[in-house]
Order: sequence, then structure tokens, then C-alpha cells
Amino acid sequence: MDAQSYHAALTELRGVRDDIKKARAALAKLEADRDQRITQLARHEKAKAERIAPAAGLSVADIVALVPALAPHSLTEGEALLQPAPPGTTGPPTTGTAESAPGTHPQPVAPAPPAVPSSAPGPAEATPVTPPQAPRTLPSIPEGNTGDAWCTHTRSLASQRPNFTQQARSTVFLDTTTGVLVHRSQTHRLDLGDRSAHDLLTAVFHTLPEGVERIYITAGDPWHRDADRYPYLRDAVAAWLNAPTPGWRTDTGRGKDRMAGHFVHARNPVGRYQRENGDQHVEIRSVGEWFDLDGDDPATIRDAFVLLWQALRHHWNDAVLMGSPSQTGRDLWTRTIPQRGQHAEGFPVLSEELRGLLHATAGQGRNELLTPPRVPEQLPQLVEYDRTFAYAKHTWKSPVGTPRRITAATFASWPQKEQQQALYGCGHWQVRVTVPDTWNHIGLLPAPAPGERAWHYPADPGTTFTTWAGGPEIHTALTNPLNPWKIEILDGILWENGKPLDDWAKKLKDTWTNLSAQAHFQGDAQQARAAHLASRAVRAILLYGIGSFAQRPRMVTGTTPRTLERDVPPDAEIIGFDDELITWQRPRGFSRDPNAHPEWAATIWSGARAALLTQRHRDDDTYAGALHTEPGSVVAFRTDALYLTQPQNWPHHNQPGDYLLRGQLTGPVTAPTTEEELLALRDAGRTALTQPAGEA
Repeated sequence: MDAQSYHAALTELRGVRDDIKKARAALAKLEADRDQRITQLARHEKAKAERIAPAAGLSVADIVALVPALAPHSLTEGEALLQPAPPGTTGPPTTGTAESAPGTHPQPVAPAPPAVPSSAPGPAEATPVTPPQAPRTLPSIPEGNTGDAWCTHTRSLASQRPNFTQQARSTVFLDTTTGVLVHRSQTHRLDLGDRSAHDLLTAVFHTLPEGVERIYITAGDPWHRDADRYPYLRDAVAAWLNAPTPGWRTDTGRGKDRMAGHFVHARNPVGRYQRENGDQHVEIRSVGEWFDLDGDDPATIRDAFVLLWQALRHHWNDAVLMGSPSQTGRDLWTRTIPQRGQHAEGFPVLSEELRGLLHATAGQGRNELLTPPRVPEQLPQLVEYDRTFAYAKHTWKSPVGTPRRITAATFASWPQKEQQQALYGCGHWQVRVTVPDTWNHIGLLPAPAPGERAWHYPADPGTTFTTWAGGPEIHTALTNPLNPWKIEILDGILWENGKPLDDWAKKLKDTWTNLSAQAHFQGDAQQARAAHLASRAVRAILLYGIGSFAQRPRMVTGTTPRTLERDVPPDAEIIGFDDELITWQRPRGFSRDPNAHPEWAATIWSGARAALLTQRHRDDDTYAGALHTEPGSVVAFRTDALYLTQPQNWPHHNQPGDYLLRGQLTGPVTAPTTEEELLALRDAGRTALTQPAGEA
């Protein structure tokens, strides 16, 4: 670009800036008008939030926030356990079979933001006042026999070893930018038309008339083709999946691992289609579920899947790669359930009450950004450490057996040694926590924060809060190398220590080690890259396999014609709409999933969060983690990554859990205040670390 073009582009950019400003002002005016109309409607004696919400294009919660008097009884009587988990980098993709309501189109979905985007604040008089959010109150176990009855298993529901062989599905890899399709050893170039789902299916089945069952999109993200027409990516994805596909209809599922309907996700959706005559089924999926790509062609990605399958076959002679890493991970785990011995009958599923309690009180990865004045406004450096294959480090011990409730009185009656053993074991504890008066470092235990399923980590001296936490974190808070925290046990659940995941995790770790070695020593660049991608896929199998044990409450989504707004379920959240249809979602509780074990996921997540604070390296006789850094030097946590203001001399032997230096940005660096700023600095730091000396 020459200087003249540069200045012309700047002029055009300023014009776009002004248009955005005008659009935001217009939107703010419309939103103010909408809110005023809602307030007027609320004056009607029979006004109901569930009737006003679809007319306004908002959720019931948004209406209630604007007019608290309209809060329905069902929202004020505490249904917190049935609320969905928000989308994020720490949790796994939701899978399962949706239930359909009469006159609706079923789709398994991930929870979404409201369909109407927020805007920059308009004039002061036009900006509605939103009541400040109070911290969530976490649920407790009921007193007496009612609470004791929670500590059981669900009758006739247990994880058992399958008695069938999983069937492989014919798979192709398609780059929708170039039209390149790879099927086994053949490469084709397709005309994909306008890249709609119908045009993709038509082109693929014309080229391969014998049919395929799974189409992995490797590049192009065709579901984002009309993203500029929608306020959220998720709306664009839903429109792409639900667009007419003559000759095809939404798949209703088949087989023992029954999956039905489309899965609406902003970046990794799943389209499931079935021929009108019912004789062909096909999935359109994103390969981004398995690993991040860097311009890799479909042939390299095919080779990665082949290497992955071959490596898994060394440990599972019936291994099959399923559509997603979470499905694959859970299927492989079931094939490690013992055929004889103590757990040959399987692993029973907890009561629905305990599963709900764990869902509401056991968070996932720690994601926290520390901003000035807790860190300097100008950082001397920004250094990123990422725990290698982190969750694999914490699978050696998991809860088994019938859970026991440990009340405060019971715990207090135990001798100190028994108390320590309990806290070091597999337990989930309700505690009252007090930060020491002399504390000057980061927070150690998660506490509920405003917002659904949000967590923060109090660190101010003298702060007292009540929360739930796993044994590894409680033990760390009591024995940390700086100053023990005061912990009061209020209630708890304790299991026997077992190893239900150990065999599965060891096999995956061995597979990961072998593929990582191939990537390092392979002389052919394409095969080395394929081996690296395959090793990342193993990580995803374990990571998302663990997440799938958590089992979220089911969400049902449906559509209702705009002319029938009265038929939108009263407890539904409006997640999208157009001129013809309203799209909504509603919670439906837990399914009878035989592989639901949130106690395993919670234990692993707790162990991983504790290891971000302190982790012993026995062979090196040293420790690593945030508590072994100077106060004020921790900038952020992101699941299994730690961002610091100075480098550390921590050992790395390429073993699960080791801290790997991933990025380093020399200062001064302006401290990030938003996640977007942190991610931009992270990418710059990774680039700087890999650049040869002398390059800028």
C-alpha cells in the first residue's frame, strides 16, 4: 500500500467510525423507546414478563431486571440448579439428544447471550438503570434426613462396559474456501455454490454418490457467511443450519449412541441431516473441535486423523474416532471399565440432587485477570506459562463408592489426623473462609460472584466468605507456603479414593507421548505436522472427555411462529428471532445418562486449580506455581495457563503438568484490563518467543 492509498483508507475508516456512532445513537434511542413501552405495559394489572419478553425480543430475566415487579413466581422460588452453563475456553462442548416440544424443531444447544445486542450508552436520560447484581448464594444440603437422602445413587443407572463394537463412519475433509475435498487417498475440487448446507451436501454427494456419513470442515466456516446480518455469530450459525435443504431434513438420530438435531455453537456447530427417504445420514462438523489449525490443508488433517486412530489402536483394539473428542473420550473410557473384580458391575450414577449440587458449586478452570492496582500499570514483562497436558496430571485418584455426608459436627468430632486425611481425600466441602490479616498475594479459593456460574477469588486481608471447594484446594489453602488460611467446615461430601480413570488416562498419556515424539523426530514436514495435530487431538479427547462426565442440565430449544407468540413456553429464554420465527430455549433438568459422573470432573478441576497455585516437582526437589512468585507479579490465570511479570526457573521435562514457557513479551507492557487485551498480548508474546534473535 502506497502513501496515497493509506491516506484514502484512513478517510474511509473515519467515515465508517461516524456511521457506527450514528447507528449506536439510533440503537440507543430505539432501546430507550422499547424500555419505556415495557414500563408502560407493566402498569397493566395482568401484565406478565413471559408475555412481554417475546414481544420485546428479550429474555424474561431482562424484563424482570427492568421491572422487578413482573418477576414470575417460578423465578423467585430458587431454580438455580436448572440454569445452563455459559459458553467459554474452560468447558467442553455439550452433546446429547434434545427433546422436542410440540410444534418445535429440536436442537441441542449451548446457552447463548440475549438476541438483542447491547450498545454503547446513549444520552444519560435514555439509559435504563440496571440494578446492581448481588453475589450468588450457593445451594446447601438440606438439614436432617432430607439432606442425608441425597447421598445415594440413582436406581438402575450405572456406567457399564459396552457389549457392542462402535461402528466407524465414512469421513471426508472439506476446505470450503478452496473447495478441496479429501476422501481417503483421493482429492477432489468442488463447486460449493453459495456455501449453504444444501449446496455442500449436493456437491459432496454428487462427487461421492456412494455417500459419506461425516463431513469435517477444515477451513472457511461456511456457517459464518452471513455473520454481518446478525447481532451474534450464534444467530448466523442457527440460520445457516436451519436454512431449507431440499431433499434433506434434520436427522432424528439412530444407533446406540443416539444423537439428534443440530448443535448450535458459535464456532464449532454440528449439522445433522437425513435424506427425506431416510436411507442416508450425514453430519457436517468443524475440525476445530479437535485442534487449532494454522492454514493446514485437508490432506494433512486427514493424515492427523489416521495417525490418531492408529495410535489409539495400540491400546484399544476396537477404538473408533467418533464425531467429537468428548464422544470419543467417553466411549474409550467405557471400554476400560473392568470386566471382572470390584467394579465389573459398573460405576453407579449419583442421585440427581447431588449431581445438581455439584453442577452449581463445582467450577471449572480458573479464569481471572488481575488489573491495576493489584499489578503495575506498566508491566516489566508479560510471561506466559502453560501447564502441559494439565488435566492428565490429576486423573490418578477419583471418587468411588457411596458418598457420605460429613456434617460440621461430625468433622469437628474427628481427631486432627482423620480431618487431614478427609481433606486430602476425594471430597467436596462447604466452608467458611477467612483471608489472613497479613495476606498480600492472590486469592486461593473460588467464591460465587455476580452472574450465572461466575467465580472470583477474594484476596483482601480479613475477607470472610462462604463457598464450596474440592479437597485439593482446601488442603492447599490450609498448607500453603506463605500463611495458612482459616477454614471452617460447614458441610461436606466424602467418597472413597479410587482409580476409575487411571487406566484410561494412562493409555491416553502414552498415546500423546508417542505422537509428540513422532512430531519431534519425523523428517517429513507434513507428517510431523500431522503427528503434532494428532497429539493435540489426544489432549482434546482427555480434556473434553472429562468435561462430558460433568453432565450439564439438558437444554431444549425450539421455534415458534411470530404469529403464535402466546405459545412460547413461559419459562423459555428468547435467544433469537426474525420476521417469521422466534427461537427459544428452556432448561429441562438432567437426563438419565449412565456416564454422568460430575464428581470425577469436579475432583480433577479442583486439583488443576490447586496446581496453578503450588505444585511439587519431586525429581527436582522444587516447587512451581503462582504462590512461588513475588506478590503483585501474577497478571492472569486462564484454565491451565499462568501469566506473570517475570520469568521463572521452573523445570520442564515434557511431562503432564509441567509448566512450559509459551510466550514472553519484553516491557514495558501496559497491563491488560480486558480479556481481549490479554489475548492480544498473549499472541504477541508467543510470536516474540518464536522469532529468531534480531527480528522485530
